[in-house]
Amino acid sequence: MTGVPSLATLRAAQQISGGGRMSVDMQKEPDARAGREGRPNEPNEPNEPTVLAESTWGILALCVVAGAVAGELVRLLAGWLVTLRWAPFKGPAELLDSVPEPWVSIGAVTVGALLGLFAALVLLHESLAVRVSGRCVVLTIREQSQEFARDKIRLVFPDGKQLVLLGHHSEELAREDCGLDKRRLADAFTEHGYAWADADPYSAEFRRWVPGTPGLPEGANALFKAREKALKKEGDAEDARELRRELARLGVVVRDEDKRQYWRLPSR
Repeated sequence: MTGVPSLATLRAAQQISGGGRMSVDMQKEPDARAGREGRPNEPNEPNEPTVLAESTWGILALCVVAGAVAGELVRLLAGWLVTLRWAPFKGPAELLDSVPEPWVSIGAVTVGALLGLFAALVLLHESLAVRVSGRCVVLTIREQSQEFARDKIRLVFPDGKQLVLLGHHSEELAREDCGLDKRRLADAFTEHGYAWADADPYSAEFRRWVPGTPGLPEGANALFKAREKALKKEGDAEDARELRRELARLGVVVRDEDKRQYWRLPSR
């Protein structure tokens, strides 16, 4: 009959229609695959940043237990000192030993644990936390954070008990005391595509600073002199850090060894 498609015609149309859908899907698949693998010439990096920091509960537990043990040892020492004919701090020892049990033991352990807790809080406040991502590195210490863009960082390495970030002209971007495991640091930075070295490649270029050292930028000797006083004075660590930053602004890289200052100039 005219106008009514035959069964063979309908089947042929379905095959053509199905083939058309398959062709469209095959064209879309490479684009979807490219989106999953990332843009060309960009390294595949973890999406989540890596955060490294001291174990808060570990430090708290260690310091509190150590403080409690120290408190009990002080009580035992006081009991031994009162048996001697003469001993330093014998008066305080006799006072402590005069407190009856179990209160003297409870008090000694409690005071020791509280001192340990205070020490733990100080350690955590002074410890460095490192956050590494494909975009930047964030260093946090003493509740202050410094952020460094990835394209500004040329090299990362440990220098003794410090973590150092260098720029593209070997200038020092950051140098912070760091008690974190070096292998974990190396893995975190390399995983996110940063260059890592196990030691300072510029260590041979450092020279010891003495008053009036020639070759330094104007004003650097005065900053070194002020920093030398800060290093020798207890409690001036923050002042020494600030003076290091001032020297870095003048283009001078500084490292310390036993409170002696060494310096080098970045490459140009």
